[in-house]
Amino acid sequence: MSRRTRLIAALDTASRSQAQHWADSLKNDVDAIKLGLEFTYACGLEAVKAVSEGQKLFLDLKLHDIPHTVASGLYALAPLKPALTTIHASGGTEMIARSRDALELVFPDEAKRPKLLAVTVLTSMNSAELHETGVNSTPQEQVLRLGKLAIKAGADGLVCSAHEIVPLREALGDGPVLVVPGIRPAGSASDDQKRIMTPAQAARAGADWIVVGRPITKAVDPVLAARAIMEELASA
Repeated sequence: MSRRTRLIAALDTASRSQAQHWADSLKNDVDAIKLGLEFTYACGLEAVKAVSEGQKLFLDLKLHDIPHTVASGLYALAPLKPALTTIHASGGTEMIARSRDALELVFPDEAKRPKLLAVTVLTSMNSAELHETGVNSTPQEQVLRLGKLAIKAGADGLVCSAHEIVPLREALGDGPVLVVPGIRPAGSASDDQKRIMTPAQAARAGADWIVVGRPITKAVDPVLAARAIMEELASA
C-alpha cells in the first residue's frame, strides 16, 4: 500500500517560550508537533493547549497505571484534542481496552477521536537492557508480542523503532498506525537512541509517522533541517 510518511517535530523542552518559538517557526514545514513529559510537567496542560493551537498534536505522555486510572487520565486530557496520544502496551489488555472506551466516550465521532497508540519497546533499549527488566525476548520479539496484544485490545496503532516496522506490517498488515521515533538523518548523532534509522529508510519500511527531535531543534536552522527531512521523505 502506498503511503505518505509524515513528520512530527519533537519539541522536548521545559521552556514554554522555546516550545512556542519552535512551534511557530515549524508550523508550515512539519505535519505535527510532539509535546511530551518534559514540557507537560514543566509548563502544564494550558501551555500544551496554547503551543499546539492550530497544529496537529502528538501528546506523548506514555500513560501506564491500573486501567481505571489510565482511562480517567485520558478522559481528563481529552480537551486538548490531540491527534495522537500514547499509553504503554505493557499495561495489558484491560488497560488498553478501557483507554479506547474512554476516548470513544468523549469523541463519539470516529473522525475526531485521537488515535490511541501503544508504546511497545522504547527505542533507547537494546537486548541487554530489555533482559535486565526480566524480559528474555529480543526487542523485535517483544515488540511483536506487545503489538499484537495492543491492536487486538483496541489500540489504533503502535510506537516502535524503525527496525520493527517490517515485521509488524507482516504480522498486522497495513491497518495499524505506526509511529516511529529514534529517527536520525544521515550524519546526525544517535544521542541516547539505539535502534535507529534514517527518515528515508523508515519511510520505505512503511512508517506512517516519524518523530524527529534534536536533529531539528538543535540544528543551526531548525526550519531548514525540517525541510530537508520532508524532502527526504518525499523522495523515499
